[in-house]
Amino acid sequence: MTSKVEYKGNLRTTCTHLKSGDQFNTDAPVDNHGLGEAFSPTDTVATGLASCMLTMMGIRYGDMQPPLDGAYGEVTKHMAADPRRISRIDVNLYLPAGVSEKNQKLLEKTARTCPVWFSLHEAIQKEIRFFWTL
Repeated sequence: MTSKVEYKGNLRTTCTHLKSGDQFNTDAPVDNHGLGEAFSPTDTVATGLASCMLTMMGIRYGDMQPPLDGAYGEVTKHMAADPRRISRIDVNLYLPAGVSEKNQKLLEKTARTCPVWFSLHEAIQKEIRFFWTL
């Protein structure tokens, strides 16, 4: 088992990673009967894409220079109705300026082949932008 998810009432859950004990909460978004005081379940999916991309880039890049430490992503999730679902995820990735052009191409390809990328339904648009400016 990977995790345990406990419904706390009032459209909230507590999610526990069983191996580490690490936890996070979710809350229904304001536009879907919630208070929006934590990540919504669909927020975690969209955020998971950026997290997976950065993780895979870190694995692929290894200890090359300059380090990727401090790289970050900004995520925007777009919802659709009938049925309610994620329709598009925009990710802006900000990465070190000193990475060679060859390694930039390698890392951009790596990001677009992360496991979450391939796990998302093909109907979900993924708009990814790379900014080599840090």
